[in-house]
Amino acid sequence: MTRPAAALPSSFLGQAGRWLLLLGGLLCYGLSLRLMIDAHVGVSPWDVFHIGISRKTGLSVGQVSILVGAVLVAFTALGLRERVGPGTVLNVVLIGLVLDWLAPLSPHPTFWPWQWAQFGLGLLLIGFATGAYVSAGMGAGPRDSLMLGLSRVLGWPVGRIRTGVELVVLLLGTLLGGPVGLGTLAFALVVGPSVAWGLKLFERWR
Repeated sequence: MTRPAAALPSSFLGQAGRWLLLLGGLLCYGLSLRLMIDAHVGVSPWDVFHIGISRKTGLSVGQVSILVGAVLVAFTALGLRERVGPGTVLNVVLIGLVLDWLAPLSPHPTFWPWQWAQFGLGLLLIGFATGAYVSAGMGAGPRDSLMLGLSRVLGWPVGRIRTGVELVVLLLGTLLGGPVGLGTLAFALVVGPSVAWGLKLFERWR
């Protein structure tokens, strides 16, 4: 008589599920940013900044994203004493790599309804992706860590810090020649509800 295979411990399954949420969420996040960039109707404030630096330096958008993320992680960990988890490090690396990997594969629509459809898909995906990787509970992304750390140190509400940081980044990116458009405004208006939907979708795993 053959013995039945031993069941995997629930703790192992739980840990594997967290890693799956983290990696899947970060891959989807990179895809969402790539779709919005290549829709050519405007991008998020951080991507205005990244693309502006890319245009000035000749580095790819993904490389700039990784470098900026690494600087933010170093500052928040050493200067603001924020915890750095594996999700924080993978957030920096994977999203930047995916941005560059998908660059030759992503559509570049020129008919405006398709441009906005692609941008809208990217916005929907960013909420899904955020819900997934946040639910993994393995460390905040570098930009979120910056906002949380500044909020704790300055004693200001996170919302005010986030708005201030996004405006500063948008201004710097615009001065560097990053692409600002109606999509930038659409991102500012819709990203909150999109992320709220994603977090609710994955709340059972948190």
